[in-house]
Amino acid sequence: MNCFHCDGSIEIKHQERIGFRDRCVTCDRPLHVCFNCSFHDPSFNNQCREAQADRVVDKDRVNFCDYFTPRSGGSKPVATGSDARAKLDALFPKKVKN
Repeated sequence: MNCFHCDGSIEIKHQERIGFRDRCVTCDRPLHVCFNCSFHDPSFNNQCREAQADRVVDKDRVNFCDYFTPRSGGSKPVATGSDARAKLDALFPKKVKN
């Protein structure tokens, strides 16, 4: 798995669980967060594909969800407001008045 924040590689042994207090060795951010979970999906209700999971408001903060499963492979970077604005500006360029 890769950390959602720094994209640092986290080695997880087979059937090993990520604890609530486990932290990334590179950036010291918590690992048991929605952004590191394989169920996290912004297109679903509460941004989670697990229907029985409790709602978590802060997706980048440690939580106590029992459905947490480490995301395999690379992390999906979290879009920031400036990233979203840049994408919108690329789609809808401003007209220049002469």
